[in-house]
Amino acid sequence: MFEETQRFLRSLDGGGQVPVLIEDDEEGYFDRECPSDECLFQFKMLSEDWHKAKEAERLHCPACGHTDHSDRWWTQQQVEHAKTAAIAQFKAQFSKALKADSARFNRSRPRGGFISMTMKVDSRPQHVMLPPAATDPMALKITCPSCACRYAVIGAAYFCPACGHSAAEQVFEQTIAGIKATLGALDQVRAAMPDRDTAETTVRVVIENGLQNAVTAFQRVVEALFVELPAPPKARRNAFQNLAEGSTLWQHATGQGYGAHLDAPSFDQLARAFQQRHLLAHRQGLVDEEYIAKSGDTRYRPGQRLVLRAEGVTEAVELVERLVAGLRDDASSARSGQMSSP
Repeated sequence: MFEETQRFLRSLDGGGQVPVLIEDDEEGYFDRECPSDECLFQFKMLSEDWHKAKEAERLHCPACGHTDHSDRWWTQQQVEHAKTAAIAQFKAQFSKALKADSARFNRSRPRGGFISMTMKVDSRPQHVMLPPAATDPMALKITCPSCACRYAVIGAAYFCPACGHSAAEQVFEQTIAGIKATLGALDQVRAAMPDRDTAETTVRVVIENGLQNAVTAFQRVVEALFVELPAPPKARRNAFQNLAEGSTLWQHATGQGYGAHLDAPSFDQLARAFQQRHLLAHRQGLVDEEYIAKSGDTRYRPGQRLVLRAEGVTEAVELVERLVAGLRDDASSARSGQMSSP
């Protein structure tokens, strides 16, 4: 009695596994998530390239550069779906074994005998795994210039997940274009959400992310340009998130600072945007006295929260573009020996 049920349970004791299918999206991309608790950045890899990269056993986070074993990059949504699907499949297989045993037991009972027993198993429909939840369409689709891995991100990313190649210069233009396109589509975002409060909260997050992505893109591309300069001075980590400090470093390395490419009002406007990014990243947007002193922004009192407008972020993005174009010219001249020493 219960032969099928016992066989099923023995298969589990022997390390039996329940297969769970994780599907690609409609374009053939596969969802991944950085396993670092400090990052958890989500991105996509073309499924074909993911299977190739998996053989190397090490993947790299496109955002933070964290490196880890290839079996640790499941998204939280995939893990939860897998748990749900595995439990449902276990129940379905266990139910099937019980039904087979109960049918065998019932057939073995003589009709009209002294004891008559009917065993019934409450069977529920098997849970079907849905494809990984798709977020908003990916803003950037990137092909690594080093290994040709194809991946996609929302916002900005700087490392190839397959080989770890830094693509800061390549991604900069795509990042800026993506930020501008997103800021230009805010009316569509509002229209797509029937709840007004949810819509405005989403718009606020999009605007703030646009500024943070622009500053990060600037930092990464200038870092990449800086290390290629002839004998650049040593720079502390994240020095180029500070516009004044970065300008001083650039002056030492090339003979001219950021002021060669931005007039004083534009430089002050961009410096204020960089300070706003700092508040968003480290103080949840809450203004403090240090922000007011460094930015000269007297519109706020300590304790208030920043309110960013799409137009202001768009202007900051355009200033970033202008400054990077000038710094690229500086770097090219310095490498060719045409720029004067500081």
